[in-house]
Amino acid sequence: MELVTLRDLLPRAKREHYAVGAFNFNGYEDAVGIQMGAEQAAAPVILMASQGACQYIGLYETVGIVKGIAKHSKVPVCLHLDHATDYDFIKEAIKAGFSSVMVDASAREYETNIRESKAIADFARNYNCSVEAELGKVGGKEDNIVVEDRTAAFTVPSDVPRYVEETGIDALAVAFGSVHGFYKSEPKLDFDRLDAILKLTDCPIVLHGGTGIPIADIQKCIDMGLAKVNVGTELKAAFSGTLRKLCAELPAGEFDPRKFLKPVKGAVAAIVKEKLEAFGAAGKA
Repeated sequence: MELVTLRDLLPRAKREHYAVGAFNFNGYEDAVGIQMGAEQAAAPVILMASQGACQYIGLYETVGIVKGIAKHSKVPVCLHLDHATDYDFIKEAIKAGFSSVMVDASAREYETNIRESKAIADFARNYNCSVEAELGKVGGKEDNIVVEDRTAAFTVPSDVPRYVEETGIDALAVAFGSVHGFYKSEPKLDFDRLDAILKLTDCPIVLHGGTGIPIADIQKCIDMGLAKVNVGTELKAAFSGTLRKLCAELPAGEFDPRKFLKPVKGAVAAIVKEKLEAFGAAGKA
């Protein structure tokens, strides 16, 4: 199966009130685990690699891994570049074969954000690659992107229609109370703000920072029309936690890397399957 784009996945999700799960990976094992979980849920899935992950794995190697996974997948797979701020790198990723990218110009002024996001969207269109952008600033830490101020970063609903129209993007990440990474206290989502945004645009809306938000709150967002939910930190914790456990449990003389790494796939798959079921995406492949 060929890689698909956000345009192939999100309009239906928005229309039928489920969300497509987007999951960060940092290597082969967690990438395979994500796909395994999606197949177990019979759900479409978005495999996300950050700019840092691509630099760690290798850009073309990242594409090769996911194209190989997608080739024999029973569910649609999208390869998405997450939170990229280096525009030359984004263009290289598009040319390398990513089927979707996120340009993050959210730290720029509104007019600059529009101009720079539009430039990437125009470029991506030549490669049948979808584009997500961000308006407002989602808090927390994502790779080398740190946003400290919570309330000042919220998306202004009235800014959305012009932004979507002029950029020509396929999905919009908005800030309404979520953060990247683990939460220090229970998150308080601004549902009224999300509702106002959803009423002002048909563009699929994305929730970043899905780890740690109560499932009931995410499901409320999905019922309102949210179409994509990003999850990353929870998978990192499962990956490292599984390795730590196995290092303590396996015999000291065990040196076969597969004995350590195979369980990682299962741990990641279990989380992905659970999330996709909670997002209402199970059976939507």
